[in-house]
Amino acid sequence: MRRVYLDHSATTPLDPLVLEAMAPYLSGVFGNASSIHSFGREARAALEESREHIATLLNARVDEVFFTSGGTEADNNALKGVARVNAGRGKKHIVVSAIEHHAVLHPAESLKAEGFKVDLVPVNEYGFVDPEAVEKAITPETCLISIMHANNEVGTIQPIRQIARVARDRGIVVHSDAVQSVGKITVDFKEIGVDLLSISAHKFYGPKGIGAIVIRRGTEIMPLIEGGAQESNRRAGTENVALAVGFARALALALDSLESEASRLEDLRTYLHKQLADRFEGVIFNEHPDFHLPHILSVSFDSSRRDVDGEALIMGMDLRGVAVTSGSACTSGSLQPSHVLLAMGRDVKTAKATIRFSMGRSTTKDDLDYAIDALGGVLNAMENQNVHLQ
Repeated sequence: MRRVYLDHSATTPLDPLVLEAMAPYLSGVFGNASSIHSFGREARAALEESREHIATLLNARVDEVFFTSGGTEADNNALKGVARVNAGRGKKHIVVSAIEHHAVLHPAESLKAEGFKVDLVPVNEYGFVDPEAVEKAITPETCLISIMHANNEVGTIQPIRQIARVARDRGIVVHSDAVQSVGKITVDFKEIGVDLLSISAHKFYGPKGIGAIVIRRGTEIMPLIEGGAQESNRRAGTENVALAVGFARALALALDSLESEASRLEDLRTYLHKQLADRFEGVIFNEHPDFHLPHILSVSFDSSRRDVDGEALIMGMDLRGVAVTSGSACTSGSLQPSHVLLAMGRDVKTAKATIRFSMGRSTTKDDLDYAIDALGGVLNAMENQNVHLQ
């Protein structure tokens, strides 16, 4: 059976050139980067060279880049670190959007137990955050605003520059989860104006288990992980040199081909959009028509027009060799509707009946044709089953 991978937003395969760059640091160069002997200094040199390379690629200062275990840790560090440093100043209010990743929403919920107030800014039907809504949510106690750069489920790109200006004018720290956007579209740390940025290497063909939090110089933040003095006392724990090297190499490769690859993916996305619209009834496209990532297309089936079982939809695609995901999360064995789609105004049944196609370097038009045919087969089998049950 043919296998087609259309879940690149979940993770991407490791680029062979990245693995090649990492290889020496998985065996021969094994020293602890905190050791002062020659083995440690060799590892330290590779670590700092990787940090410098990443900083340059993101247009940040080298002393603003700190390695983490991934985007989730970076998000947790941003929210908890900024909130806790402001707790004793009477600044105990946080503003986030209703469609943030759970790596932002769950820490925000945890901070409520510490006495913080959290306001969720709504989005429109395209998953777009209005900067004016952010501004209205600000109070004299606001210490942090966290709005993602681009949504991981529907691909909508947020007006983060305008939001950052709103925050900066009021002296409020602003964080952006850029896990889905870095390596896919241009992300210039200085230009977008945020104080904190979260990144994860495995989203752009780098290794799993490493990411970064970029912290603008002068931003006050408490460490999330305490212990040793690694990462300039920002994040304790022995640094993983091999993963850092892979991170830097993957980011360089992604940015080298960013413009051409984004154009190719946008063409594929447009083709997929048209084919789905032409072939299937009741399709709703879940993205901003103008401000969206080039590789994500999320579609739902309108529950008022056709009865589609969301769980059977994804499993049926998998049985036909097509790896996609829904806009929902599997919790305790049952499919829960996506908080993102509900915030965008979708009803529960429509939100469950959703497919997120996310394309990557290996994706071809032929892959999309195969996936479209597979979807047709799943829907036909579902309708036949419904007729049989009736």
